[in-house]
Amino acid sequence: MQPRNMSMSGVVDLAAVKAAQEAKAKAEQARADAARQGGGGGAVTPASLVIDVDEAGFERDVLQRSTEVPVVIDFWAEWCEPCKQLSPVLERLAVEYNGRFLLAKIDVDANQMLMQQFGVQGIPAVFAVVAGQALPLFQGAAAEAQIRGTLDQLVQVAEERFGLTGLAVDGDAEPGDAPEAPEMPAGPYDALLEAAVQALDAGDFGGAVQAYRNVLSDDPANTEAKLGLAQAELLHRVQGLDPQQVRKDAAEKPADVTAQIAGADLDLVGGHVEDAFGRLIDTVRRTAGDDRDAVRVRLLELFEVVGGDDPRVVAARRALARALF
Repeated sequence: MQPRNMSMSGVVDLAAVKAAQEAKAKAEQARADAARQGGGGGAVTPASLVIDVDEAGFERDVLQRSTEVPVVIDFWAEWCEPCKQLSPVLERLAVEYNGRFLLAKIDVDANQMLMQQFGVQGIPAVFAVVAGQALPLFQGAAAEAQIRGTLDQLVQVAEERFGLTGLAVDGDAEPGDAPEAPEMPAGPYDALLEAAVQALDAGDFGGAVQAYRNVLSDDPANTEAKLGLAQAELLHRVQGLDPQQVRKDAAEKPADVTAQIAGADLDLVGGHVEDAFGRLIDTVRRTAGDDRDAVRVRLLELFEVVGGDDPRVVAARRALARALF
């Protein structure tokens, strides 16, 4: 298993969009399979929220479980003094978060291959796996406030992007007490959302845009469709652009609204989030009337792509307000 990084700050490039959509689809399929087999729906005990994992059980205990719940991995060793400070905090928080994440403890001395595959340079090191995708969280014995903030962001991303709401926890549960999970019916828009994912996979961004719009026409508040539409529209806009020409025009024509909007789209697709926002905010300051409104609307659309809770979006909203008023 070769881990792949997944940004928690907004999916803004083609590879990341595709990876996130694929991971979400796999997570949904795994949950549906588990439901049909009568698993995945029972309550777990608080003690089972912290598990020891080795190389032999990694696929079952981490990769497969990550389709149900975010799995936080604590790489540790008996000789590591900072680990002895961090591990108890993570174990306590795993119980406190009440099933919002599962803590997997990996002894690096006994599991060198996993340490190498995750690229661990030193311990303690904390990673997460969400819907089969791995991402680094932090290294070293971090302060509890920082750990809580990271975990809060992790569970939010897991829920909003992958529908992972965590595990039901029953402190009185005994083995075998868990009720059989009911068959999970498909949601009313699952087929349309799946069509959008398939269109993205095929590079048919126009088809993906239409599929997401079909969902939103009946369900305007559908979060997944709104995020997907913003991403698909961005990718559709830049698909036929000549990046070299766009950058040249944007540099040479600072007063050209069309050139600056295209430049911002290209910035965002390339992962240059702050550059994209800054370009459009500067353009807002220089324009008025319909031109200013066009730039403002595009900026709001790019906010949707990155995500309203991203600190770069929060800062850009404040800057936009100052530019407008």
